[in-house]
Formats: sequence, C-alpha cells, structure tokens
Amino acid sequence: MKTTQRHTLRAAALGTLATLAFGLGGCAGMSAQDRSTAIGAGVGAVGGAVLTGGSAAGTVGGAAVGGVIGHEVNKPK
Repeated sequence: MKTTQRHTLRAAALGTLATLAFGLGGCAGMSAQDRSTAIGAGVGAVGGAVLTGGSAAGTVGGAAVGGVIGHEVNKPK
C-alpha cells in the first residue's frame, strides 16, 4: 500500500472517530436503543471507510448497516 493511501485511510478513520466522539456528547437524553443505533452507525462508518480505502460510498454504506445492526441489537422485547 502506498504511503499516501495509508495517510488517507488514517485521516478518514481519525476524522470519523473525532466526529463520533463529539457527536455522542449529545446522547444524554437518548434511549438505549437510540444510543446503540448511533454507536453502530459510527463503528460501521469507520469499518466501511477502512474496508473500501476511504471511499464515501463505503463509509455511508457502513454507517447504514452499522446503524441498522445497532438498532436491532438493543430492540425492546
């Protein structure tokens, strides 16, 4: 992998993590299911970015899949 690709991946992952950290600061009034959805979307976005080399489509797709999984994991019974 070229050095510029590594830097791009690292920057995308760090940017996503920073956004996730700041975004989760407003989760105080959220339900457990809402928090799980947000966390799943953040983790999915990072995973999608890493797996697709930082592409926007991979990041958005990962966020969507992660959000759905997070939503379903903490679904009220």
